[in-house]
Amino acid sequence: MPKMKTHKGTAKRIKVSGSGKLLRQQANRRHLLEHKSTKRTRRLDGTTAVDPRDAGRIKRLLGM
Repeated sequence: MPKMKTHKGTAKRIKVSGSGKLLRQQANRRHLLEHKSTKRTRRLDGTTAVDPRDAGRIKRLLGM
């Protein structure tokens, strides 16, 4: 049986924390920022945890 390959697109977007949680960047922070309020873009800063319903699928893509 061949080895599982890591899905590189997912690996670039998802980081695994020390406790094993999957972390991702929030959407809507890439472009067209002029018309979005500062309050809104400030709330989109930083990372957030992946939804637990998606975690299993993403772990499989990462070969975990």
